[in-house]
Amino acid sequence: MARKWLLRQGNADLRRHSIYVWTLPAWVVQLPSGRSMNVCPSAGVCADLCFARWGTYRFSNVRAAHMQNLMLTLEDLPRFERLMTEEVQHQRYAGRFVRIHDAGDFYSREYLEAWLRIADSAPDVSFYCYSKEITLLHRVIGKNGEDAPPNFAWCPSLGGREDRHVDLTRRHADVFPDEEAIDRAGYASQTPSDLLAVYGPERVGIPANNIPHLRRRQGTKESFGSLQRARDARLDRKNARRPPAASPPPDLEPEDSIFSRA
Repeated sequence: MARKWLLRQGNADLRRHSIYVWTLPAWVVQLPSGRSMNVCPSAGVCADLCFARWGTYRFSNVRAAHMQNLMLTLEDLPRFERLMTEEVQHQRYAGRFVRIHDAGDFYSREYLEAWLRIADSAPDVSFYCYSKEITLLHRVIGKNGEDAPPNFAWCPSLGGREDRHVDLTRRHADVFPDEEAIDRAGYASQTPSDLLAVYGPERVGIPANNIPHLRRRQGTKESFGSLQRARDARLDRKNARRPPAASPPPDLEPEDSIFSRA
């Protein structure tokens, strides 16, 4: 019987650079229990412009595979970690790259820490990701990634609710309408290789996917980052007009949840 791999080979561009991919569903999904879960807790404007919510990602077999991945991590995270650790130590991954999430994100600290241990177990494999979970990654691996395994690299990706925590003078990625917009903004295009986001210039521009209704929604001049800044400014003005809310008791600090009733 042929071995069933957890990681898949990505599209033609990723295969050309020996990149394997792990994918979760994007944004809010309904679990088998009937409860809703936000797999991208810090998504902002990107949720309305996400390529992974359209096209082939909506095919029933593709969605089922991504949900299976998610449920493996939710129902038995130690088993997921054990299976993935065994897989990435296989010789087919030696000297190769693993992109963690071409959809989805680090939805909890425990899930992120499992991936860090997986990376640490396979020093001959290079792991990388884009993420909008900025504060979570800063807490777990440090703002400069000093507490991450040496073969784990990440790139903050603009368009999320935590964009304000991204140092725009350092490594980050933004999604632009096209290559011309990337060049005008002074960013380096990621088009030659997805790996440029983590191993190339610090300001990386990604051209938007060619999905007509998403391109119309984004417009011809705005990047995910500029759209998020405009949304944040609107929310700031709205909140400034509200009376201050009562503070919770010290022992009842509110916590963000990966679950949503959306």
